[in-house]
Amino acid sequence: MFETTATATATATVTSGTRTGTVIAESATARGRRARLALRGLQVLLAVFYAFASALPKLIAHPSAAEVFNDMGWGSAGMYSIGALELAGAVALLIPVLSSVAAVSLGALMVGAFITQVTVFGGENAATPLILILPLALIAWARRRDAAELSRLVRRRA
Repeated sequence: MFETTATATATATVTSGTRTGTVIAESATARGRRARLALRGLQVLLAVFYAFASALPKLIAHPSAAEVFNDMGWGSAGMYSIGALELAGAVALLIPVLSSVAAVSLGALMVGAFITQVTVFGGENAATPLILILPLALIAWARRRDAAELSRLVRRRA
């Protein structure tokens, strides 16, 4: 009748080169593993979407992408810039320490896409960027510890 689950949290001291720190292991439950795998799958799915469905047409100057950017008045420079940002975000989604920052950055890009869709194109495809913001926000939130680790690494280098 009642389901009980035990979560295991282990603390260990790790020494790596000149660093010594405490590592807290994540939940070892099957549910935790499935959640991490699902999140990783979502990251891969979004990375593939941004790289191939969104960035690639812009970077190869597909006629449909070129027409849209010409209609906006941004021309090829804007098209290549947005394509490069999307490709960089797609790659960064796959790098654990960068995934949270990439999700936030792509989310900001989607806010810009939403505003552009509403102001320039009358809201014709405005739902698409809004839909993409939701999984990006989930990734940014779930990987927030990775962003803290990145911040620590950057401060250590400075």
